[in-house]
Amino acid sequence: MSAQGETARKPPARQVTVVKAKQSLGSRIAAVVSGSVLRVFLVVVGLFWLVPTLGLMLGSLRTTQDMSESGWWKVFGKPSQLTFENYENLLKDETITDSILTSVSITVPATLLVVVIGSLAGYAFAWMEFPGRDWWFLGVVGLLVVPVQVALLPVAKLFGEIGIFESTTGVVLFHTAFGLPFAIFLLRNFFAEIPRELLEAARLDGAGELRLFLRVVMPLGAPAIASLGIFQFLWVWNDMLIALIFADAGSPPITVALQQQVRFFGDNVQILAPGAFISMVIPLTVFFAFQRQFVSGVMAGAVK
Repeated sequence: MSAQGETARKPPARQVTVVKAKQSLGSRIAAVVSGSVLRVFLVVVGLFWLVPTLGLMLGSLRTTQDMSESGWWKVFGKPSQLTFENYENLLKDETITDSILTSVSITVPATLLVVVIGSLAGYAFAWMEFPGRDWWFLGVVGLLVVPVQVALLPVAKLFGEIGIFESTTGVVLFHTAFGLPFAIFLLRNFFAEIPRELLEAARLDGAGELRLFLRVVMPLGAPAIASLGIFQFLWVWNDMLIALIFADAGSPPITVALQQQVRFFGDNVQILAPGAFISMVIPLTVFFAFQRQFVSGVMAGAVK
């Protein structure tokens, strides 16, 4: 039998046809949106979001007469309207300057106390064994849903009995107490993701719990701690409800001081605009100063 005959009797080789999966309409839209279109959209949204901030900044650099005659956007046609006179007058106003110092004296201790106590408690709940640990943690989680308004009257009565009502100490303690549940919950979950081998190795080297916390846990948890500090600082600095009730009426924080100035808006708009801008710039400065740690903490929490 010839080779040509054998070849003729062989069945033809099976051809494999690769069929490309057809993309759905949603997939095609997602592919387009995920490109340059999404970036342009986010840039536009960001610019619109910054318009009020830009208006406040430019308005704070204009005189009272210019603000009453035209809108802040007229500055682009008449840059000569810009002046630092309002800020010079603001620095001479003891009510505003004292209120800024009061806000700092409230926000900084309330932030530091929450970060320190929350870090220690978060480490204890994550890696230390003690009776009722899980039940205590469930209690902390339950406190997350307790609204601030529920505690206003009981805490006001308590502060009045111990003599810290209408004082900076009372405001700091209130913010610390209501900031701790979130701080403990956040840091406990973050610390629990630290590899156990690292802690065991440190214990074998003779490290105690405190040294273990300071040398191992704190450096690894720095992103989460920085994120917590930023959140707490923003919450306390921008608070007005607690300050209205518990702060000293003679030395209120900046949010209350500006609220009191609004009553005479027509007469002191040259103070309100720069005061409001300074009140906004300080927390923004804190945020951008720790932006890298904040993003690292958020991304680490997302990955874990």
